[in-house]
Amino acid sequence: LRLTLEERKLLRLLEAALHVSEYTDIVDVLTFRSKTQRITKQLKEICAIMCGLVVATDYKKGQELIVDKDFAANAAFFQEIFEIGRRHKVMNPEKMRSEYGKMIYLLQDSQLGEVQELLNFKIVRPMRTAYNLLADKGGLGMLNDGLMHQATAEIMHEGKPRAQVQREIKAKETARAHLSKRYANAQLTSEEILAVLYSISDNNAYLRFNRDPVDKMIGYLKEYFDPKTPEAGFNLGITMGMGGARLSHSHERQYTYVMQSMMLWREVSNDMFKLWYLAESDLLREGAYYQLTNTGQGLNRVQSAPGTSKAIHGVLHKCQGKLGHWVGSSVIHLGDHNVPNALMFIDKYTQVPRILNPVALCVSQIDELCKDPGLKAYIDGQFGGADECRKAILADFFRHAFDGSGADNFFDAGSCIDGRLTSAWNWCSKIEKKNYYPVFKLTGFTGFDGGDFRS
Repeated sequence: LRLTLEERKLLRLLEAALHVSEYTDIVDVLTFRSKTQRITKQLKEICAIMCGLVVATDYKKGQELIVDKDFAANAAFFQEIFEIGRRHKVMNPEKMRSEYGKMIYLLQDSQLGEVQELLNFKIVRPMRTAYNLLADKGGLGMLNDGLMHQATAEIMHEGKPRAQVQREIKAKETARAHLSKRYANAQLTSEEILAVLYSISDNNAYLRFNRDPVDKMIGYLKEYFDPKTPEAGFNLGITMGMGGARLSHSHERQYTYVMQSMMLWREVSNDMFKLWYLAESDLLREGAYYQLTNTGQGLNRVQSAPGTSKAIHGVLHKCQGKLGHWVGSSVIHLGDHNVPNALMFIDKYTQVPRILNPVALCVSQIDELCKDPGLKAYIDGQFGGADECRKAILADFFRHAFDGSGADNFFDAGSCIDGRLTSAWNWCSKIEKKNYYPVFKLTGFTGFDGGDFRS
């Protein structure tokens, strides 16, 4: 459910408190001192900081919050502010990149029985969703209304005249107005209905920027490469030991391997909100203990994630059913030294659009570059033309972003489900050494890491 203006004010307080906190630095260390005492102390410190920030921003409200009260008396306030942070992160994966990890780990610790005994209150509550709002207030019938698609669809402006885009925007606004009037009742206000519609629209916008790049790359694979017959100079085949590859695939086998990997990424991106909800449920379930373990990448919290594991296996079986057969390993690492917990798993798959978006953007902009005579001469001289440049970039990506590289043994990278992403990140780290890197720079490429864009 999209955040309201008041909730956004509370979000700023939470971000400020988490930004100055050193929670994981103090708690996730190997020491003989009591971990429960350290956790409780840190949780109370963060709650105290937030109370102080409320006083600083709204003195009257802050006085009501802290006068003659302990933390337990303000449990509802802390539950609300942490729920707002969790909801904001799910809808905006690029935000709160360092703060979210601290928050989810401190909430995870707060669910431990011995910590709750010392705290005397809970700070975790279920996330607010559009469905729950409608269910509680008798508005579920709206979800089956024929106008729902028009009221929440993402308006694509590419290739359309301005007048047509304006008409579509007007029709969308009219559909929203009709729905808000039709389904408003004594319990469910028009404003709440509009909030639900905006929230569903947000999900469609999320899919546009996170799922559509995968669809574009799948389209490029189908358009420029034949699955059976490789074109001279653009063979997708890879050989173990050559160019850093850890796998050996013929052109046909590599084509299938790339296609199924991107189909899987597409389905994960499509179900990301559901997977994130399940990941949080696994991380924050009561009585679920974790083990602080050196995984080879520092100390990490290793914890099983049954809900997330079941969902991602369902996504994998769906892809396997569509494709008919599967090339490579179908092992999904979750709750082991490769992917220690559900947070690491979900974070791994939010990187997919960061990898694919710059590649898709570069490939789509090559024709635009060629409108400049000087750049056209460069591309013709270096690659032999715009099409050849496009295919050179795509062929290298489809070969070496899916070659099993990126780790020091076959089990950690290779062809397993998570190893495919490891290989893609490894390819990204070597982009500066590619002969087509100037083309990336000319199309506006700055890096694969989008940064934390604070609103």
